[in-house]
Amino acid sequence: VQLVESGGGSVQAGGSLRLSCAASGYTYSSYCMGWFRQAPGKEREGVATIPTNGGITYYIGSVKDRFTISQDNAKNTVFLQMNSLKPEDSAMYYCAAKEGYCDSIETFHFAYWGQGTQVTVS
Repeated sequence: VQLVESGGGSVQAGGSLRLSCAASGYTYSSYCMGWFRQAPGKEREGVATIPTNGGITYYIGSVKDRFTISQDNAKNTVFLQMNSLKPEDSAMYYCAAKEGYCDSIETFHFAYWGQGTQVTVS
């Protein structure tokens, strides 16, 4: 599975950004797609997940009601709409995938990773 992120950039606090993750090379029947982020000096953390075959999305508490994860299955693309951005949201954002269900948001469960896209909120 290959993942390519896009859509990062610099924005003022309160602004919005939409990240995209184009996936290819699916060989399994279903995947859990996730967005993760890593700020300098901090561990990578899961932000949101969505199963490719439909189902419940998950968000960490700090982004709930501000971020929305969605997908376009026809285009094998996952999105992360980020609204009301805060300086603490600044990080490198990664798209990741794991085979099977969205039963974990731990980074070590995700086998496939994109290169990341930088989000800076000032």
